[in-house]
Amino acid sequence: MIILVVNAGSSSLKYQLFDMDNEIVMAKGLCDRIGIGGSLIKHSTHDGRSVVKEIEMTTHKDAIAALIKVLTHEEWGVIKSLSEITAVGHRVVHGGEKFFSSVIIDDEVMKTLEECVELAPLHNPPNITGIKACQHILEGVPQVAVFDTAFHQTMPQKAYIYALPYEYYEKYKMRKYGFHGTSHKYVSERAAAMLGKPIEELKIVTCHLGNGSSIAAVDGGKVIDTSMGFTPLDGLAMGTRCGSIDPAVVTFLIQKEGLSAEEMDLIMNKKSGVLGISGVSSDFRDLDAAVEQGNQRAQLALDVFTYQVKKYIGSYACAMGGIDAVVFTAGIGENNAPLRKAMCEGLEFLGIAIDDEKNGIRGQEIDISKENAKVRVLVIPTNEELAIAKETKKLVM
Repeated sequence: MIILVVNAGSSSLKYQLFDMDNEIVMAKGLCDRIGIGGSLIKHSTHDGRSVVKEIEMTTHKDAIAALIKVLTHEEWGVIKSLSEITAVGHRVVHGGEKFFSSVIIDDEVMKTLEECVELAPLHNPPNITGIKACQHILEGVPQVAVFDTAFHQTMPQKAYIYALPYEYYEKYKMRKYGFHGTSHKYVSERAAAMLGKPIEELKIVTCHLGNGSSIAAVDGGKVIDTSMGFTPLDGLAMGTRCGSIDPAVVTFLIQKEGLSAEEMDLIMNKKSGVLGISGVSSDFRDLDAAVEQGNQRAQLALDVFTYQVKKYIGSYACAMGGIDAVVFTAGIGENNAPLRKAMCEGLEFLGIAIDDEKNGIRGQEIDISKENAKVRVLVIPTNEELAIAKETKKLVM
């Protein structure tokens, strides 16, 4: 079974083609600068062939046509025709309260996705555009929507409701939704496999730490709480996002600085986080380099981030009434050994103890705990594309 996974952005479209009989990536690539001039496709195959080609892509439909052409190309292709593609799996950021799991896309699903646009105005429109483009080019091929929010829909109401007048929840569905759900689901299931126990018996804190970061409490395979909220702005201080702050700060700054709501939103989403604190960069590698040069604000930014992660791990252990494992994943979680160690320092009372030598290993699934540690600390590279492909396979088989 061959499955195409598509992640459509406003001016880009990432793709991976999977042979699901052995779960290998046959090819992957990026259609970039769609509709803004200078568009190009970057494509590579599992056996080392690659190409970067400038091609006019005015719309996402053009991008889908371009990737189909390169996938079937005599020199760079991996399939002979698009008829070999069994199904397409789409990453969709927001499914609101409607979707608790992945679904095969039909007219009713498309209507509901349109209704969710106001909940994710930056992300859902390009996701929908990508789906429509695939439906047009790959007519008759099943399309599946896999939602970032779906895994978090097991949260109890006490965890997701906001202490605002209840009418706003009723009118606008204003509540905590959570994001990165595909990643949290994938790594929690891999953690159970690594520990050799049914996920139903485990209490796991999953830490997806990258430029955007979120943490989830996964109790018995179900999320009971997560750090991101109504939008991906909530929770941890991230690369450029402020995370959780006193809401009164927003109105205070709007009044003092004479800002519009749009300008304030831009500050919180694009100019805050570790970039805002450090004044250096949103890239944690740049912050590490700045710290080496004695930059105190860069150090403060890292301290804020690690402190907040540590607080979430502790609070979620409390919320679950125990903890069996902590999982680190995504760019920072998988690759930054010093930060992992800092995040776990002070949590020895929970039964967490890091083995420094194991912690130095990168790029693989590994238990970095000391042998006698009660709580296992795991590093698991996330694979959201494979998770989407698996969900798609499950629905179309």
